Amino acid sequence: MRVAMTGAVGLLQQVFGFEAFRPGQGEIVEAVAAGENVLAIMPTGGGKSLCFQLPALMRDGVTVVISPLIALMRDQVRGLQEAGVAAGALTSGNTPEETDAVMDALREGSLKLLYMAPERLASAGAAGLLRRAGVSLIAVDEAHCVSQWGHDFRPDYLRIGALRRDLGVPLAAFTATADAETRAEIEQKLFDGEAPRRFLGGFDRPNIHLAFAAKNSPRQQILSFAAARKGQSGIVYCGTRAKTEGLARALREAGHTALHYHGGMEADARRDAEARFQREDGLIVVATVAFGMGIDKPDIRWVAHADLPKSIEAYYQEIGRAGRDGAPAETLTLFGPDDIRLRRTQIDEGLAPPERRGADHARLNALLGLAEALTCRRATLLGYFGETKEACGSCDLCDSPPEVFDGTTSVRKALSAMLRTDEWFGAGHLIDILTGTETDKIRARGHQSLPTYGVGKEHDKRVWQAIFRQMMGHDLVRPDPERHGALRMTDAALPILRAEATIDLRRDTLRQAAATRRPAVREMVSEEDAPLLSALKARRRGFAEAARVPAYVIFNDRTLIEMAQTRPGNLDQMAQISGVGAKKLERYGAAFLEVIVGEAEQMHPTRRKLAGRVSGSVYDRLLEVQADLSRGGDGTCKPLSCSASLLAKVAQLRSADASSLERILGARRAERFGPAFLDVLREAG
Repeated sequence: MRVAMTGAVGLLQQVFGFEAFRPGQGEIVEAVAAGENVLAIMPTGGGKSLCFQLPALMRDGVTVVISPLIALMRDQVRGLQEAGVAAGALTSGNTPEETDAVMDALREGSLKLLYMAPERLASAGAAGLLRRAGVSLIAVDEAHCVSQWGHDFRPDYLRIGALRRDLGVPLAAFTATADAETRAEIEQKLFDGEAPRRFLGGFDRPNIHLAFAAKNSPRQQILSFAAARKGQSGIVYCGTRAKTEGLARALREAGHTALHYHGGMEADARRDAEARFQREDGLIVVATVAFGMGIDKPDIRWVAHADLPKSIEAYYQEIGRAGRDGAPAETLTLFGPDDIRLRRTQIDEGLAPPERRGADHARLNALLGLAEALTCRRATLLGYFGETKEACGSCDLCDSPPEVFDGTTSVRKALSAMLRTDEWFGAGHLIDILTGTETDKIRARGHQSLPTYGVGKEHDKRVWQAIFRQMMGHDLVRPDPERHGALRMTDAALPILRAEATIDLRRDTLRQAAATRRPAVREMVSEEDAPLLSALKARRRGFAEAARVPAYVIFNDRTLIEMAQTRPGNLDQMAQISGVGAKKLERYGAAFLEVIVGEAEQMHPTRRKLAGRVSGSVYDRLLEVQADLSRGGDGTCKPLSCSASLLAKVAQLRSADASSLERILGARRAERFGPAFLDVLREAG
């Protein structure tokens, strides 16, 4: 059925007060109104809500809108009601009177749009309620929340596909943030893999100026950025709750109207902050990403990141909150080595399977590539989402192009060091090889004999770190989750290694690295051991969540640090770690050993109880002797053996003679094994 667009334009003008559709809106409205399954990727500020609100008025029945935030739903319902549209929401934030009014409207058949949080779908009566209400269309806002490994994953979004099948109605999914992998996941989870009609509205927001800067007194950098835009509404995103409070205080002391926002605040305080931001001009909110989806304020003039975002998708969505009115807006993103280390650690400590963690490292590489870009930043960003664009003339790199140089020789040296160590090490050890730093680890592995040892002495450690960071930004190397952060080459690195291609690097990044004086802060573990510590913490978190106990109950941090530093190779060595008692060794030893060595040895439970003790090695020797004598000294006797518990008793004897062995083993076993067992005990004694 083709819906007459003249009616759509009339409703657009009459109800919403717009003279014409924005680019791309008309085609989407037509498809949704006609009952097609639709997946629409539209940039923030592109008017996606209109693309399901208008078709709801053109169709019979009720359109149910699944939306992730109560504040967003309430704002949209309020706006629709102001425009004369019968809309309501069923949320945990409703008053009893509001809920009664929505239920009455559903029974009367007067409601056109019903907003619901995805969590409400978990209730047993949700599908029945929607069926009785005459739902004829499902609209899913922020559809990327269905991606299980995305930055905004909402588990209850996984119920929407079943709801679509149950109701037998079309579904229209909308989001501003979805790369090719996420789009495929949306189609699989919401449409059962059946291809919907796709609308890719483009990711370019030409009114937003893009800028990155390396951290150098980051608080002052944010204060200076805000000072140049005083009186304008802005958002500052921070990586921690504590930083939001401190930076908001600093902004207020500098004369700005500023408040903080994070997930640890009371619900009333968060609602008050949201309401103030919506109604007050010139207010700055310093927030974690908890202040995210649902921000509908059109005149946010700037967004700054005091810390590097989690991914390029998160970055795109967060800066997209600026300039939704189409007027010029500005962004600034600060980044530094500590940010990158933190984001790598968060990935490594996650519970995702290795292949997904590998993909997340690749996404972080893409964000580093944007931070360390050589040419137009907007073209780099859009290229990640599959769009091509010429230099924009409206980003920091177009304003002031960076100085670049041919970095092929340095990159080739780094790749060669990786190749000659079988890609089993992280940047820290590789830099020690390149700079000729003879550490204990270098000597233990004989790496001072490598041809690449000392070939990179022209750069110090800080410059080499900047080179490796740029290599990651070019996606030449990625941390391997299965090798605890060891760097592995991608296919893109091979032509450079083979001298078939060259590569440019940013000279300003290397100069800044050389001039940076890092504070003497003691890290918990070395850079080389940090990925293993992250993996051990991830394993600990899995056990803690399953047992519903704090993580330290499984093992405390000091125990995991010792594991990461000493890297025990078997359960006997694991038993020597401080904090690993007999019971914890029995419960968790093999699982944590598996993280360290890849595959834990199989050990009899009786032997495991002796792990780390002298009697454990005595037990092993007794087992070997028993195997030699199982058919007697000449190999012709009937097979005979001792149980594990008998061997353990013998292994723990402090003083032994023939009679004590006979009391434990019995006459027959003592006759065959007694003399040899006594020899073992004397050797150990």
